[in-house]
Amino acid sequence: MLRKVLAIGLMSIAASGAVAESHVTPKAGGTLITTLPQTPRHLNPAVQSGIVTGAPGAQLFATPLRYDENFEPQPYLAEIWEFSEDGLSMTLKLRDNAVFHDGEPIESHDVAFSISAIQDNHPFKTMFAPVTDVDTSDPKTVVMTLDKPHPALLLAMSSQLMSIIPEHIYGDGQDLASHPRNSADVVGSGPFKFVEFTPDQHVILERFDDFFMGEGRPYLDRIVFRIIKDASARTIGLENGELHLSTFENTVNNITRMQENESLVVTDEGYAAIGAINWLAFNTQSEGPTSNVKVRQAIAYAVDRNFILNAIMQGISQPALTGIHPGSPFYDDSVEPYDLDLDKANALLDEAGYPRGDNDMRFSLTIDYGNPTTRPQAEFTKASLARVGIDVTVNALVDFPTWAQKISNHDFDMTWDTVFNWGDPVIGVHRTYSSDNIKKGVIWSNTQQYVNPRIDELMEAAGQELDQDARIALYAEFQQILSEELPVYWTNTLPYHTISQEIVQNAPRGIWASSAPYDQVWLNEE
Repeated sequence: MLRKVLAIGLMSIAASGAVAESHVTPKAGGTLITTLPQTPRHLNPAVQSGIVTGAPGAQLFATPLRYDENFEPQPYLAEIWEFSEDGLSMTLKLRDNAVFHDGEPIESHDVAFSISAIQDNHPFKTMFAPVTDVDTSDPKTVVMTLDKPHPALLLAMSSQLMSIIPEHIYGDGQDLASHPRNSADVVGSGPFKFVEFTPDQHVILERFDDFFMGEGRPYLDRIVFRIIKDASARTIGLENGELHLSTFENTVNNITRMQENESLVVTDEGYAAIGAINWLAFNTQSEGPTSNVKVRQAIAYAVDRNFILNAIMQGISQPALTGIHPGSPFYDDSVEPYDLDLDKANALLDEAGYPRGDNDMRFSLTIDYGNPTTRPQAEFTKASLARVGIDVTVNALVDFPTWAQKISNHDFDMTWDTVFNWGDPVIGVHRTYSSDNIKKGVIWSNTQQYVNPRIDELMEAAGQELDQDARIALYAEFQQILSEELPVYWTNTLPYHTISQEIVQNAPRGIWASSAPYDQVWLNEE
């Protein structure tokens, strides 16, 4: 949903990872002032996930591939990529002119080292779990051996997910997760090189003149990521022109306010791979009512998604009917939507064996939330369920560590949560529903303790199927079953938006938003 498109045409977006908006010849130079909502733990995406590492990390480190806005892979550090006929090996041909920021050539052994670093340290273990060996006998050819076909591999080789880090810097025997070069004197492989990282203040990067894409890229001289934790302060900075760009904005009131500002371009495009979804999760193994599927279905019928979309989210969020983001090619919107129906809700609760008592209540439940942005949903759920005889107590665990400990140890009835897809279901969706991923003490695993052997079978099959149409069919059945059994009630996408001044050309969109490289971003400062 683009509120305003710059009236200056469209040029090729091949391999850009961003929406390119201009036939005008890009102008070199200038400093882009943008933001981060939190201080990054460090700047090395090979061993750290998250959007605040991803934005500067995608500028510092290149990935083998990049993706366009249609979920199609494009060449980046790798010019050519090819699966073997049986899907058990992947061959990459690296660019001959690619060098690290210290001038050392980027070679196949660096890719092998990076894969090993990701396998050992990155939280998304499924991304490269099937990779068992990497042949580096040719310095510009990488051959990965897999123990099973892995269709998610292509997407895992893009954005911040497979940053190529230099073995000659990080292979010195120090712990990669705490390596000092993650935050200082960073030597990368991407379009911008490290200048300075001051926690709680800024990250400063400058143009890498020997960037392998050529054609004068990157166009910007410098990027300054100002760390501004307060959403209202970011809004004021955008309105008064102190900031050129801000991404991952999701405060509803601020977004609606900026949509009225004619000097700003406001869009929700670019977040399909990030895939953030709000949902109401249930403890399916509780000794209480939420272990009963009819109770979960009744709750879904009683909580009006349209009210959440139109009143709480003020119309700037999309409905999400399943755990797969609606921007994904695997999304199936034919599932039962659980539109508001109090009669169905009451009938299901009666069938489940929970009649109304003397006080007109059937039973009591608790509801938690760990993010203050979901407090309105929690309060709305309490009021909604009272109408069908469920007495709800809201636990305001707005301190994230406290909430995470409680939920990850399965000490809850219901909780509002926000979970990311991370592009391919294998990476960010399977973890919520796999019976093998019920891990006490680990947040954003299968904390619902949901078990269905057919769901496990479908994920196993879809995770190895290289034919896209066949994968779509497998995930369609997957979503239909989940919609029936309802371990979570999905409501809406998180309303991430990108806000930019009109002078910002090729603002990051694609599917990865600011987790994509900014080598084609430029400033039209006339």
